[in-house]
Amino acid sequence: MSASRRGTTSAPGPDEPGSAPGSGPGAGAVPETEPEPARDGPGSDLLAALLDGMDAALCAFDADGVITHWNREAERVLGWSAAEAVGRHGFAGWAVRTADADEVRARLMAAMDAPGRRIDEFALLRKDGGRVLVRTQSAGVRAADGRPAGVYCAFSEVHAQIDLERSIALSEALFDEASWGVVLLDVDLRPTVVNAHAARALGSGRTSVLGRPLGELITQGVEEVEGALHHVLAEGAPRDLVELWVTVRTAEGGRRRRCWRSGFLRLASPLAEEPVPLGVSWMFQDITETKLAAQDADRLRFRSSQLHRAARAASECEDPAEAATVHLDFALAGFADHALLDLVVEGDRPAGFVASSSDAPVRLVRAAATPSGGGAGPGLPLATGGIPVRYGNGHPALQAMDRIGSVRASAPGGAAAPPTWALSRQWPADTVHALCTVLRSRGRSLGVVTFLRSASRPAFERPDAVYAEDVTLRVAASLDLARELRELRG
Repeated sequence: MSASRRGTTSAPGPDEPGSAPGSGPGAGAVPETEPEPARDGPGSDLLAALLDGMDAALCAFDADGVITHWNREAERVLGWSAAEAVGRHGFAGWAVRTADADEVRARLMAAMDAPGRRIDEFALLRKDGGRVLVRTQSAGVRAADGRPAGVYCAFSEVHAQIDLERSIALSEALFDEASWGVVLLDVDLRPTVVNAHAARALGSGRTSVLGRPLGELITQGVEEVEGALHHVLAEGAPRDLVELWVTVRTAEGGRRRRCWRSGFLRLASPLAEEPVPLGVSWMFQDITETKLAAQDADRLRFRSSQLHRAARAASECEDPAEAATVHLDFALAGFADHALLDLVVEGDRPAGFVASSSDAPVRLVRAAATPSGGGAGPGLPLATGGIPVRYGNGHPALQAMDRIGSVRASAPGGAAAPPTWALSRQWPADTVHALCTVLRSRGRSLGVVTFLRSASRPAFERPDAVYAEDVTLRVAASLDLARELRELRG
């Protein structure tokens, strides 16, 4: 960086060393000497060093519009060196098109008389002939007596400023307005920045989650999340998005199961010669409702397929009672672990397939069951001799008979429930959830079908009861047909 010095020096005064002999008051006029250029002092060198060390492009104009300062960043942006720029009258004829020269000069020099800073944008010419759009910030400079003395101007390429503004706007949008969660974690996998969406998803505030281990925020699925984050730190982001099922605490203190479609980015310092990991950016979107809807649709298609296959297999059975167990076997796939078939008996008819009268007490006989005790296999008829099952008062099967519908039951404590809960109800010891559905045909109750699940499966829900009712309708039709055949043969 250099600066031109346009000042002049006057002849030595009468009291100054080097004045002509006989000079002084009343002496003759001293002839003028040629002006000598002012020598740059230490202050000028310091100013030049400071201006050259700045990242912004800087130039200055005197009151006549002549360039007096031009730093290295200005040289980098436009390609003109300080030696080529200092001393020129504005940008006309070299750094701006002739057609734009007057307007550019007027806008720049207007800052000399205006308070504060002026911000303008206009196109300048590079030394190689290319054009560059710059944004300038200009401010007037005053002399010691307060008169306008010139203009200082800082300028930068507009696209660089726009890129910076876009980056800032993107960061603010991600952390304030984004419809997905954004969490920045350090190398110890502790959150350092969390946007509003992520804070709501984690059931906490934006500041309360900072610095906490993920295990305090995610009650289930934290191992999968931390495994993904460690992979990103070690090997970089995966090629595809990752779907993670997690259980998080709600603001009310409860828990909820969520599915987050996640993307990851490894963060590294751009200032180091070698990449230094700073942490991981974790971005996720809650797709729980979409996943559950897709699972429900898949489940419905599978169950419909199973019912269709069961109907085809049952049509090949010569014994309608066997067809009933075939329907149960097909219904169990992906639905339950065990199935029990209890039929109503009337009087002394141990194997009767007709409903009991409304005045007689309901007694149920175990007619078929799937293997219990961990075994697997199709449901088989049982030879019970017509001895009723010892169901106590309030048993779900008896409740289903009374309500003529479905009854769901689950052991208190879930998987931690003692086996006595199931055994006291005449169910396999590993039973945790039950669904009892009454068998109805032609306005009569023929019995009850009970579907049982162990702790590895969730509790029965309303859609499960609807499916069970579809199955029992087919089972009841087969049993009713078997009864009619026996009556004809008798």
